[in-house]
Amino acid sequence: MLCGPLVGRLFSMAGRVCLSRGSAGSGAVGPVEAAIRTKLEQALNPEVLELRNESGGHAVPPGSETHFRVAVVSSRFEGLSPLQRHRLVHAALSEELAGPVHALAIQARTPAQWRENPQLDASPPCLGGSKKTRGTP
Repeated sequence: MLCGPLVGRLFSMAGRVCLSRGSAGSGAVGPVEAAIRTKLEQALNPEVLELRNESGGHAVPPGSETHFRVAVVSSRFEGLSPLQRHRLVHAALSEELAGPVHALAIQARTPAQWRENPQLDASPPCLGGSKKTRGTP
């Protein structure tokens, strides 16, 4: 089950669940996030696709689309190692990874694995950026 407050929107289409959590709680979906969603849906036909723009937690300008976390649940992952699963995701998003996307955290699971733990992991706080803005001398 999906837990916690939903900051974005939730759709249910033909038994599939798609969740967006926009940057900084805005709920807004930008063009990069939309492209990521479309390409993963086309390439993997996921049962569940959760996509979170985490750019607002990093040292980037407001409204950026550079840091994402994705949980993709697909029967295409059956029998594949985690590395092989990640390669499928990377292949689908090669254009975004070569350009605007700086970081992509991937949870690629089979439907059975998702039923055991249906949650998108949390990312640790950003430690990069200007040390002056982080309170470090």
